[in-house]
Amino acid sequence: MNDASPRPLRADAARNRARLLDVATEVFATRGVGVPTEEIARAAGVGVGTLFRHFPTKEALLEAVVVRRLETITARTAQLAAETEPAEAFFSCFRLVVEQSAGKQEFTRALAEAGVDVHASLRASTDLMRGRLAELLAGAQQAGAVRPEVGLPELIALLVGVSAATEHLAADPAARERVFDVVFTGLRPH
Repeated sequence: MNDASPRPLRADAARNRARLLDVATEVFATRGVGVPTEEIARAAGVGVGTLFRHFPTKEALLEAVVVRRLETITARTAQLAAETEPAEAFFSCFRLVVEQSAGKQEFTRALAEAGVDVHASLRASTDLMRGRLAELLAGAQQAGAVRPEVGLPELIALLVGVSAATEHLAADPAARERVFDVVFTGLRPH
């Protein structure tokens, strides 16, 4: 019998994969996507062969990092929705998405330049995240915390814009907070 589903990873292999993703996420976010895979393997405490067994190319590693970041944000968003009031969940999620997007543009640009169809590879994660954002937006609007005319397209545009703006203000936390304050004030009903 030939089972087409992949076999689960052994515990040590799963730990190595997770460690590689943790290290790659940190290294790519702080030093850029130009860091050689050998340095990532060394920082993760594994051989380069182990890295390539899990991620056959640097682009595969970068794609896995981007997917994992989206999945982490989506999971945290679900947790916020379950544990906090709708208004707090919405604004906390907005902040979370912006803060976690640092470097994302560089990641996706590098993938596109390598010939990876970024939209196709991230479609499932992106669709799930859009669904979570729509739920949070609806909940915050029903609670009267967000203007009723704001739709998902406007919310996504604001997230993209605020993410780009705050990346330019990385060295000035007070200015970043002012940006959040202005945007959050604009989102609230008058």
